[in-house]
Amino acid sequence: MSAHDIRSAERPDPDQPLVDVSDYVTGYRIDSAEAYDTARYVLLDSLATAMLAMKFPECVKHLGPLVPGATLPGGARVPGTSHELDPAQAAFAIGTQIRWLDFNDTWLAAEWGHPSDNLGAILAVADYLSRKAQREGGEPMTVRDVLAWAIKAHEIQGCYALRNSFNRVGQDHVILVRLASTAVATAMLGGGKDQVVTAVSHSWIDNGALRTYRHAPNTGPRKSWAAGDACRRAVIHAINAVYRGVAGYPSALSARTWGYYDVAFKGRAFEFERPFGSYVMENVLFKISFPAEFHAQTAVECAMKLHPQMAGRVDQIEKVAIETQEAGMRIIDKTGPLASYADRDHCIQYMVAVPLIFGRLTAEDYGDEVSADPRIDALREKMVVSENPRFTQDYFDPDKRYIGNAVQVFFKDGSCTEKVSVDYPIGHRRRRAEGIPVLLSKFEAAMRGHLPAHRVAAILHAVDDPGRMDAMPVQEFMALFTL
Repeated sequence: MSAHDIRSAERPDPDQPLVDVSDYVTGYRIDSAEAYDTARYVLLDSLATAMLAMKFPECVKHLGPLVPGATLPGGARVPGTSHELDPAQAAFAIGTQIRWLDFNDTWLAAEWGHPSDNLGAILAVADYLSRKAQREGGEPMTVRDVLAWAIKAHEIQGCYALRNSFNRVGQDHVILVRLASTAVATAMLGGGKDQVVTAVSHSWIDNGALRTYRHAPNTGPRKSWAAGDACRRAVIHAINAVYRGVAGYPSALSARTWGYYDVAFKGRAFEFERPFGSYVMENVLFKISFPAEFHAQTAVECAMKLHPQMAGRVDQIEKVAIETQEAGMRIIDKTGPLASYADRDHCIQYMVAVPLIFGRLTAEDYGDEVSADPRIDALREKMVVSENPRFTQDYFDPDKRYIGNAVQVFFKDGSCTEKVSVDYPIGHRRRRAEGIPVLLSKFEAAMRGHLPAHRVAAILHAVDDPGRMDAMPVQEFMALFTL
């Protein structure tokens, strides 16, 4: 905490967390081949989730200009559409696409979140700057540049999340999307260290969105566009710092009474487990098989393994025992009526019931038509969810970062299945070799489901060779995904 005299008007030195973020985004060199390789898959996976979201009208209605006609020819493009927007509104649209189905990458620690949400801001700013450079005879950014910025955004969001729990003070994890995207977007726009400090100070002064929309009885679709909103706000802060020279607030965190720590974080300063590098990108978790809140990914996998034993016996089930981590208990253990898609994809009981009954879990399974099947709620009522302390311990272990779940089904005749337990899902770093082919299949299927065949062929050719993909100018890369 700052020892600065609360009565003094003398400006203090910037809070150290502001300086550390600024030093990292403006000066740190990424030299991890694994981080770049993983970032390439993160980009493809995020574009896949964006294309899959285009099947849902509730998502599509958010993707245009803020008001009718407020387009920007030559601005940033929105994948899967013909929209050309200012970079702030494009950041909102792309961030919303990527997050809509809860199917992009994940980071779990004291705080959880989805670091690829930051690609909303990164892709919008990169496309805007690259198209501008092309018009003016300058040097456009390449996809390799986008990967480097993605690694840094992942690192900022993820390292803050390791030791600092924003959910425990009622704030949503998108506060870290806004932080990371603000820092990175400011540097992308050409901002120096002081300008990054300024922009980041404004991000903290914004405080945080409440988690109200993620929890019963108010769970709702704002959770699907909250990250887009954070990306938009981040780009606005970056533009204000670089293009308009707004003043910064050096003790935005530590100022007594009025700073973020005292106002929102119970007077505690942030804690950090490690310095910024490329750790988060290297260890990020992919959602590959199921569009499900990540604490339930392995529970769904367990249920899928048990499904063959449910044939003709669903109505004979006496009890379903689910073991999960403490975080899973706190976030997705939910009983009672589920009012919407947003309710269902954050309910571990629902996410286990569907694969037990149907042997699948897709985005469509959260819709009203499937949820109306009376067998789902009947089975939910028979579920008992408890914490497995080992799952919680392994969840926080920095060398494991597991997300374990176990499921066992008990029948009315006294028989039961084996207890199926999975420590970490297919998207985990330890299952990369198994997971990447599935991720690439997800990408190709998503492209074919929304874009014309000739465009899909061009995209697959472009991404087939990592060197060719990395060298592509951003404006050419983004053009492949637009209509």
